Amino acid sequence: MNKIEPGIGISRRYLHDEVAERMRELIRSGEMEPKARINESELTERFGISRTPLREAIKILATEGLLELLPNRGARVASISDAELEEMMEVIAGLEATAGDLACRTISDAEIDALLVDHEAMVAAWKASDEAGYFSHNRRIHEGIMAASRNTILANIYEGLSGRIQRSRYSAHQTAAQWARAVAEHERMIELLRARDGAALAVLMREHIRGKKSVIAANYGVAEDV
Repeated sequence: MNKIEPGIGISRRYLHDEVAERMRELIRSGEMEPKARINESELTERFGISRTPLREAIKILATEGLLELLPNRGARVASISDAELEEMMEVIAGLEATAGDLACRTISDAEIDALLVDHEAMVAAWKASDEAGYFSHNRRIHEGIMAASRNTILANIYEGLSGRIQRSRYSAHQTAAQWARAVAEHERMIELLRARDGAALAVLMREHIRGKKSVIAANYGVAEDV
């Protein structure tokens, strides 16, 4: 794991929950990479806490599947096997399909306009070969559709599951053909949202996510025995 720079301390009442949330974000952003060992000394210094709330947070993240506990050797960021990735992507595809269907019933024109702004910025980044900018706006579009579904339970399940592969999903290198296909599919998403065609958008979202399996698998790596 790369050296973690000092940050702002934590002072909330339920310390281990706040520490767990900070660590989730480090995992999702890629600062804590798959298979990286958890350096307790660095994290306690960064968060300005003792080891007790950190270890409680580690237990929480282990139950969520974000961390793996190693016998007598601490913990590390979880990896994902081919089989787990296959199952996970199918569930995420189903969740995004449902979100697209629901969003078409509830999304406002203003929300679609906001998604269009992100889409146009995403296309501009694509044309400029700006992968970081492209994936940032790509992520905002998917999260915007999920938010527009107005379904908190769906969003919470999605957030918990997709967090494990979020960095790979939104930063994995794609071939020129894969990139062009993804952009075209996003163009179609906006069109279907405008038309409030939930059934068609659900089909598109499912296939769009399924199309990312090979890219994410190549970027993420297969889980290995400890």
